[in-house]
Amino acid sequence: MPLILIAIALVVLLVMSAFIWLSFGLIGLALHLFMAGLVGALTDAIVPGKLPWGWLGAILAGLVGSWLGVLLIGHRGPVLFGVPIVPAFVGALILAFVLSLVSRQQQAQLR
Repeated sequence: MPLILIAIALVVLLVMSAFIWLSFGLIGLALHLFMAGLVGALTDAIVPGKLPWGWLGAILAGLVGSWLGVLLIGHRGPVLFGVPIVPAFVGALILAFVLSLVSRQQQAQLR
């Protein structure tokens, strides 16, 4: 009987640790996306024109901008929830300016 109780306790402990690990992983992902969205929204407020796709575009601009910024200037400045703030902002600005130029050229060609 004590062996069965120990086995049940181990299974419960294993299930609880898997749940905690999954919860923290999902919370970390949500915070990472939130921070990327803030960087993208700040970029959208600065660059003339609008980023496509609303808040999804802002999150995407923050994520791609983070990757691009780290490639260009490396990991500089503070990192919040896995997003390096300064490189992400610089990369998102570059991305938004390029998107703005491309959309202006497409609009000029349509006229």
